[in-house]
Amino acid sequence: MADVKAKIDAVVEEFSNIGIVPVIKLDKVENAEKLAKALRDGGINCAEVTFRAKGADEVIRRMVAAYPDMMVGAGTVLTCEQADAAYAAGAKFCVAPGLNPKVVKHCLESGIPFAPGLSSASEIEQALELGLDFVKFFPAEQAGGLAYIKSVCGPYTTMRFMPTGGVTADNLNSYLAYNKIVCCGGSWIVPAKALAEENWAEITRLCKEAIAKMLGFEMVHVGLNCANPEEAEAVADKFDAAFGFTKKVGNSSVFASTYMEMMKTPFRGDHGHIAIATNSVKRAVYQLKLRGFEADETSFKYDKATGEMNVAYLKDQFGGFAVHLVKRK
Repeated sequence: MADVKAKIDAVVEEFSNIGIVPVIKLDKVENAEKLAKALRDGGINCAEVTFRAKGADEVIRRMVAAYPDMMVGAGTVLTCEQADAAYAAGAKFCVAPGLNPKVVKHCLESGIPFAPGLSSASEIEQALELGLDFVKFFPAEQAGGLAYIKSVCGPYTTMRFMPTGGVTADNLNSYLAYNKIVCCGGSWIVPAKALAEENWAEITRLCKEAIAKMLGFEMVHVGLNCANPEEAEAVADKFDAAFGFTKKVGNSSVFASTYMEMMKTPFRGDHGHIAIATNSVKRAVYQLKLRGFEADETSFKYDKATGEMNVAYLKDQFGGFAVHLVKRK
């Protein structure tokens, strides 16, 4: 049990970084590699391949062979035989719409990371009794959505969720903002029409759109390196005189409104830093790494109450400015 628990925790950690798990019903096995590429090109290195389509295990096998680092798993796993077939094909996880104790026990005994679906407190207790602390919440919107998840997390404090069913680009961030939600599953990124038309560009576009909405990047201020506190205040005074940006003196810097920060002594970056707000610093760091931008791990800071990462700097400078990721308030 300890070994499979470690595997489940590793899957949960990766899901937490990714944020969005596309649910896929692919009827044409020969399109597996093309679909995997479309997802990856859009920034989503993950797929839940549902066994509602014939040949799902072969789709998994092809995706894993083409992209070994991709988080490919199986969905709608209703039997022990399906779980075995998915795992043999290279699936890194299996999920189901409901909670079948027989399938759960089989997967745990076989070392297969498995997340059953549930939608009630009684099923949560069953999952806990079976040794699980990560489950699929299905069908999410129809079963009460975020409000229901928050209500059951009062008595069941250790349970973590992957809501699926009715999750869209419009309500995604509401779910992900709650710390008991690891990620969200959804099929809106890979609509049936795009799959039928083999419109891989559209799927990539939808992935990029979802990632952009999930991260919500926004520039919030620019920091200028000044030689000393006197220079920092003098520059802030200029912004105040010219634009009415009210000066606020802090311990290490002087702000002119919220837009400009004058450092009292030179800090990161040749000229200063640019602060970019995001809905999740952790997911931003993950996505930016996929895009070729490494974060400086020595710069990471975490919220003392929640443990959530709330500050990170990138290693690269942009025009002589360090880039500073901050958690949106």
